[in-house]
Amino acid sequence: MNQLQAMRVFLQVAENGSFGRAAASMDLSNAVVTRYVALLESHLSTRLINRTTRSVSLTEAGLEYAEGCRQLLDQLETMESRVATSSSVPAGTLKLVAIASFSLFGLTPLLQRYRASHPDVKLAVTLLHRPVDLIEEGFDVGIVGPGQVSSGTLIKRSLFVVKAIAVASPGYLAAYGLPSTPPDLALHTFLAPSANIHSTAWDFAAPDGREETVELEPAYAVNNAVMLRQAALAGMGVTILPENHVAADLTNGALIHVLPTYRIVHADKEVSLVYPGRRHVPAKTRSFVDFTVAYFRGGALPPLPMDFSNSELRDLR
Repeated sequence: MNQLQAMRVFLQVAENGSFGRAAASMDLSNAVVTRYVALLESHLSTRLINRTTRSVSLTEAGLEYAEGCRQLLDQLETMESRVATSSSVPAGTLKLVAIASFSLFGLTPLLQRYRASHPDVKLAVTLLHRPVDLIEEGFDVGIVGPGQVSSGTLIKRSLFVVKAIAVASPGYLAAYGLPSTPPDLALHTFLAPSANIHSTAWDFAAPDGREETVELEPAYAVNNAVMLRQAALAGMGVTILPENHVAADLTNGALIHVLPTYRIVHADKEVSLVYPGRRHVPAKTRSFVDFTVAYFRGGALPPLPMDFSNSELRDLR
């Protein structure tokens, strides 16, 4: 027996006071309605309806059961309405996990604009360096780097690729000179990401396409891009960072792009958006996915660095 359907049928009989009217209102035959009520009474081992050839009335147990059915079905309808609404109207709490090194520089403007467009969606943001299982850990969506997501059942949307560049402060370069070729970097104080992030070997491609490898032993190593940027700003040495981390510093002259005609090989990082499944994606997740893809593909990244223009660098030349 489909108990929920049987309860709906019984309630229609109770409210209409007739098997025939209940059958007509539900587009069922009289026989089907009669059978549902009989099955329900058999299941409960209780008579719910008194029947005569001319009338139908509820027993005492039937009156109590009808009221219970009414409350339960109303609650079910409310619950289903909420779930259906959540699948069509962006609302609720969106649990977002994001790569920490990118997020500290570029995530807030995105989230600010998204919240302005979708004020009914609350954001719960977690920043991580480690790999994450999106589904196991209960996240709705992730903004992640290569290898950060361990689940293989996710949809992936590429957002952008960040180029790695060498930078140093004007003060440091004024004191120690401006490198003109990659091997020159070995003569400088090198600030590096930790060994588990990148080895001491760095590959550079010249404008003509020739590549060369330079061993750069760090005088200072740390597993956090924010700390590397701060060390470079403090004049501690030369470092290699994602371009969008230092875009504002390059624009205002706080940092200088070292070896701008060389490309650092195999150091670019793809940042992607990932989320579970293609079907039945909640509206809050779908709205964030669509908004984020449009945001980054529309050129919403921080401005690209300006060419060398500050007076201190001109003095070095």
